[in-house]
Amino acid sequence: MWFERVGLTLLMVGGLSSALAQTAVPDNLAQGTNATCSAAPVGMKPIFLRGSMNGWTAQDDFEFVWDCSAYYLNVNLQGEHEFKLADAQWSKGNSWSSPVSGASQDAVLMAPDKPGVPGAKHVFSGAHTLRLTWQGAHALLQVQAPHFVDPRQQPVTDKVALSLQHDSRDLAYRRPFGAVPQNQTVHWALKALPGVQQATLVLDVRRLEGNQEVLDYRNLTRIDMQRTSAGAHELFKASYRFKDKAIYGYWFEVQIGGVKYVYQNNAEPIYWTQEKGSGGVGQVSLPIDEARRVRRFRITVHDPAFRVPAWAQDAVYYFIFPDRYRNGNLANDPKVGERKYQDHGIEVHGRWNERPFKPGTGDGSDAHYNNDFFGGDLEGIMAKLDDIRDLGANAIYMTPVFKAASNHKYDTADYHQIDPSFGTNADFTRLTREAAKRGIRVIPDASLNHVGADSRYFDRFGNYSVQDKGAFANGRIHADSPYASWFSLDASQTEPDKQFKGWVGVRDLPELDKASPGWRRFAYGDKDSVTRSWLRRGAAGWRMDVAPWVPDDFWREWRQAVKQTRPDAITIAETWFDASKYLLGDTFDSTMNYVLRNAVLDFANGSDARKLVANLEHLREAYPPQAFHALMNLLSSHDQARALHVLGGPLDASPQALQQAKQRLRLATLVQMTLPGSPTVYYGDEVGLSGGDDPYNRMPYPWADQGGQPDLALRSDFKALLQLRQNQVVLRRGVLQAPLLSTSQLVVLTRQHGHQVALMAYNNSGQSQTVTLEVPPALRGKSGALWWGAGEVAVQGARMTLTVPPVGGWVWGTP
Repeated sequence: MWFERVGLTLLMVGGLSSALAQTAVPDNLAQGTNATCSAAPVGMKPIFLRGSMNGWTAQDDFEFVWDCSAYYLNVNLQGEHEFKLADAQWSKGNSWSSPVSGASQDAVLMAPDKPGVPGAKHVFSGAHTLRLTWQGAHALLQVQAPHFVDPRQQPVTDKVALSLQHDSRDLAYRRPFGAVPQNQTVHWALKALPGVQQATLVLDVRRLEGNQEVLDYRNLTRIDMQRTSAGAHELFKASYRFKDKAIYGYWFEVQIGGVKYVYQNNAEPIYWTQEKGSGGVGQVSLPIDEARRVRRFRITVHDPAFRVPAWAQDAVYYFIFPDRYRNGNLANDPKVGERKYQDHGIEVHGRWNERPFKPGTGDGSDAHYNNDFFGGDLEGIMAKLDDIRDLGANAIYMTPVFKAASNHKYDTADYHQIDPSFGTNADFTRLTREAAKRGIRVIPDASLNHVGADSRYFDRFGNYSVQDKGAFANGRIHADSPYASWFSLDASQTEPDKQFKGWVGVRDLPELDKASPGWRRFAYGDKDSVTRSWLRRGAAGWRMDVAPWVPDDFWREWRQAVKQTRPDAITIAETWFDASKYLLGDTFDSTMNYVLRNAVLDFANGSDARKLVANLEHLREAYPPQAFHALMNLLSSHDQARALHVLGGPLDASPQALQQAKQRLRLATLVQMTLPGSPTVYYGDEVGLSGGDDPYNRMPYPWADQGGQPDLALRSDFKALLQLRQNQVVLRRGVLQAPLLSTSQLVVLTRQHGHQVALMAYNNSGQSQTVTLEVPPALRGKSGALWWGAGEVAVQGARMTLTVPPVGGWVWGTP
């Protein structure tokens, strides 16, 4: 994924470096006591606080509610957060972002949002009430002492209602477990004390489109549940056979003493996912005023013929940003004066180990992003194939290598040509063949959602006029261009920037019309299409950029083209949230597992270990097992700060801080390497490469022969874990069981493959942890040994005592 980068400046309010000011509130501002109360604005869509506190998603518990004369929201947040105000669709005219002048000491005016514009920032310190009003086109927001009583959060006090229980991961309440194939009958149970008059199972089918901008449910059916006795409790049961593949939601409507209650999913957040609820044990509430606010338990129903390439369960990806990995051919390096970036020049680094340029930082660079080059290429990757294999990787995922003006190459200029600074088409084929000799597959990357403004297809800057006629050559619409039908062009507009649609408003990336038959033929339909031709040249699959912005029917047809051309090819979606909808068997095999990435890094940083377990258990339940075992489990990427940076080891870290951060990285890597899925190592992570947000997450690999200082001891630890994974099939293909233990600082998990069992323990605290557990059935009567790490496992009869080192863990297993 590519993002436009812009600087962020804080507004000085009342002498404090903060976008907002905290104030007291007059007694008559809320709860309808003001004599001038008015109705909520007519036609106003629900407004959400969207930012770093919730993955920028529109979550129901961050929705403002109208009361008397303003919108209110209670929050409980710690630390600095960046945020915007917006509806669920980021609608134009219904979104507000960075502060503007006109603020007083107790408020900030937020301007209407525009693409790429930063949000406001504030350092929160616990519970607050946010008050929102408008002054003309600007939003006026106050952070106040907590005082608002939210009518949506009334407590349940009825004894019978509080006894309601359903656990989506307990076979006594729902079976079979997790995702199911079409035509599978699912059985539910709800338990309660006597006193329930009626219980109804409500089944809904979900509609999710785009980057979660559209999320709603329509009712499928309502089933009256049948009552049976269960000792001092009663059970209410229902069954349903799912005929169609989809994501379904369910919840329970219960009547007790003439009052209706809702039993719904819990409120645990899933990283960067709009829908809350991690599954497992739910919660009871009073009736919910809008169906969209119900937190549904979810069931994934997939194609029974869904197959994922078998090799993916054993895969270890080495993730490369080509310009920054290795320069193997100085002759093809980009040269100032010979190459252009759109309508201006490029920059070339004189030393391999210097930092990428970032405009506005005083590093001597020009004012443009993404136009500085280091010279990495395909020849450099080929030169280091043995190094990659020695580490333990057996697959390479590369960000785009096709011709493009930028250093990231997501602004494709020609899909059928390798960029000259990377090599030639023949070099790509040679790379796949040399890699195959070493048992390594090569997976390229592409965006079929947008191209570059500086491309043969669009050609805004006239750089391809001799070769072709672009749809927008020299800044004008050309209806006779062979590519005109690929874009949504509007000749009624007079301003060039308004005559076409840029992806998420970015004019450098003209968005393709994915419904265009011509574009679909070019992308995947024709024999020599982009998708098919590179598979024939040796690609082992595809990672698809910004998958949520492309319609589902496009991906269904595209998958067929992939599998027809190379049946064992893997299809990987770039999604940052719960990707269940892409894992039904008709679009993708796998996804970049950002949900797990966030959970693992937060855990390694010392957050409550139960958050890791909640997110992991959600994925185990939501994803079909064949996809769950093939997820691209990454910790770093070119779109997010590197793991070492997140864990406290930025580029300028002190030796002590860096040492501590590397220990946390070792813990995170232990978790990553021992869970189901395909561990993914972002180039340089294994030798201690750090870097924050773009462009510093794209630092060049610190090769020793280029003056770098790779941490070879850290690399040895990565290699040892990958060797353990390769040697023990249970760590590649073993089924993950329900957690044995989950406390605020300690997690104990098991995996089983046939008769072999692995026990994994992770401790994120600064002290050794010792716990005693009941020996799980799979381990009874079996002996084992520590495979990796320091610690102790002592079994005495039916009990086992585990000792786990601080900021570390171990793997124990049976023969």
